[in-house]
Amino acid sequence: MKFDEILIEVGEFGPYQRRVYFLVCLACITSAVQTLLPVFILEMPEYRCKILTLPNDTYKIQSLYHASLVNQSVPMEIADESESYASCSLYDVTNSSTTSQGTNQSQITCHRWVYDQSTFTSTVITQFDMVCDHASFRSHLNMVGFGGMLTGAVAFGIISDIVGRKLTLLASGVIQMVSGIALAFSPNFIVFAVFRFFTGIAAMSTFMIAFVIGLELVGPSKRTIAGIAIQFFWCFGLFLLALVAYFIREWKYLQIVLSIPSVFFIAYWWVIPESPRWLLSRGRVDEAEVILKKLARVNGRSLPKDAIKRLVLEKGPQMKIWHMFTSPVLIVRGIVIFCQWLAINIIYYGLSLNVSNLSGDVFLNFTFSSAVETAAYVMCIFLMERTGRKKLYFANMILGGVACIATVFPVIYGNKSHTWITVTLAMVGKFGASAAFAVLYVFSCEIFPTVVRQSGIGVCSIFEGTGGMVAPYIADLGIIFGGHLAEALPLIVFGVVTVAAGLLSLVLPETKNKKLPETIEDAILFGRNERSNTNAYDPIPSSNTREKVDDSSI
Repeated sequence: MKFDEILIEVGEFGPYQRRVYFLVCLACITSAVQTLLPVFILEMPEYRCKILTLPNDTYKIQSLYHASLVNQSVPMEIADESESYASCSLYDVTNSSTTSQGTNQSQITCHRWVYDQSTFTSTVITQFDMVCDHASFRSHLNMVGFGGMLTGAVAFGIISDIVGRKLTLLASGVIQMVSGIALAFSPNFIVFAVFRFFTGIAAMSTFMIAFVIGLELVGPSKRTIAGIAIQFFWCFGLFLLALVAYFIREWKYLQIVLSIPSVFFIAYWWVIPESPRWLLSRGRVDEAEVILKKLARVNGRSLPKDAIKRLVLEKGPQMKIWHMFTSPVLIVRGIVIFCQWLAINIIYYGLSLNVSNLSGDVFLNFTFSSAVETAAYVMCIFLMERTGRKKLYFANMILGGVACIATVFPVIYGNKSHTWITVTLAMVGKFGASAAFAVLYVFSCEIFPTVVRQSGIGVCSIFEGTGGMVAPYIADLGIIFGGHLAEALPLIVFGVVTVAAGLLSLVLPETKNKKLPETIEDAILFGRNERSNTNAYDPIPSSNTREKVDDSSI
């Protein structure tokens, strides 16, 4: 008897599983908040050099005298056909000279700034003066956060297999709370980067382990819907983030308020069971039986007699990921899949972070972005089993890519009154990227043969983390280079990457309603004869769109 057969007997998604699933999904809300909190706390406000002779200088002009003093001290620069105060230089009043043509004023680089506080009272940018020559520090901090997520995915995935799912989830929650609160008290850039790294570790491991706990209790026929439904809690976290950020404009208080809820993870020790699949894999049969009996009782079922004793642990043949690269066909497919994971993470996280660089209200843009992501997941639920993985993935990649590339036209031919077109196209791009992200995990799991499936998804997570680390630098291209195309430049790059990856995905075989490959030999033949592969669908745990799943078929 297989473990899935026991779940069918005691209830695939009864009241017990629904309760546990709901509780672990709540943990995913905090993961979403910590992952995209930098959109607000790393917001780059308008700024200019501080007038050294004016101790109480502010960005907002306070009086005619203040305006006159600013005009005398700060040079003007032309950007987007309009004049504004220079951000990084001041007139050097000590070296000015008068000629027949007028006053010749030299300029010096400033080292103190005043910031526009109309949106946020303070941000990390204003706290540590990450502007001008240090403007790239924002990208560095985001990269460090995604580096932490990559580390968390790999390290905590291994730890959860050793010490258990529940203890790992509890540890992730504690790390998330402690490092999140500590961020608010960081005295400098280096300390902030260290704690941001740990919040990245905790955010990803929390989502990953919560997903695994929930999915390992769900029967095979309910896994697809359970895998996608968890994404709605992620989206709820994004809406919550925007709401709280709207009312709390001081970055330190915002960071603290959104980190404190992680303390409730401690209560999970008493209300969340350990995964019976994991207990059985570690030989802790008696503990697993207690949980399964409780599960059956709450679901109004009964555990079949001697079910645990008749349980067969299917480990299958021992293969390594490099066995996937023993055939030209598998080499091409492996490279294509890894490129998809790299590209989709660059696009998804890049577009999410780029919200703060778009024209218009950052809170409204972020809310629209979260809404289109939610709509993308709803669409996937209805269309994934109807259109197939390949067609749906390709269509959304092309849709998102073309929309991003198209932002160049309103920038070149429009004016500031047409900025809503750029924002709209960016949201269409986010819709396509989110939908493609939801499809990719299922698609990847079904292409890898069973003997190397877990290893394959593990390698995909490395490319996923790498894409996340690259994304902040692309999102900030406009800030780094400036110019007329500043707003559209990141979107153009995202669009080109998306279209290229979408076209590359066409070499992959369709997996919908196909008998999926079990061995390396099956994988080589898979997709060559579409008609011969229309057998029963091989159920696979799906679909975590952000991190790997424990795919052991116990």
